Order: sequence, then C-alpha cells, then structure tokens
Amino acid sequence: MPPLPKIADVAPDAPQLTPYDEQHTTTYMRLLDAEADKADWREVARIVLCIDPAREPDRARRAFDSHLARAKWVARHGYRDLLRRGWPKSE
Repeated sequence: MPPLPKIADVAPDAPQLTPYDEQHTTTYMRLLDAEADKADWREVARIVLCIDPAREPDRARRAFDSHLARAKWVARHGYRDLLRRGWPKSE
C-alpha cells in the first residue's frame, strides 16, 4: 500500500471538493469507519492521522475534529463532485 499523504493541521472547509480532499479520501473513509466503531479519538488521531495526542494534544484534537467534520461533509455533499469528475486516479 502506498504511503498516505501528509495530514494538514486543519482540513479544508471549502464549499466544493479540493485537491486535498481528493488526496485524502482514504483518510476520510477510515475516520468515518472509526466513528461508526466508536473508536477513541486519541487512537484514531495516532493511527489514522499519524499525530501523537500525548505529545501534541491540541493539534491532534483540532486535526481529528476538522478532518472528521470534512469526512462527513464529503459523505453528505462532496461525493457529488467525485461522481461528476470521476474518482481520483491516484486511488
């Protein structure tokens, strides 16, 4: 499996899909799966976002919250852009 792209401290909040979103579709799916499994946010930040919440608790929480919110937006709204344009070629 190729390495996942670097995680920004805060996910985008644009009203349309961004290149960042397209690069992080796998990350978003993993976050949604973790939420469905009721996983602890600290474990998810460490494993999915590669941010150690013990070392950087504020950064980890901010990244987790913003990426999960973006994942939910993509699942509810942004997927339409993906369907229109086609799935990213890098996936």
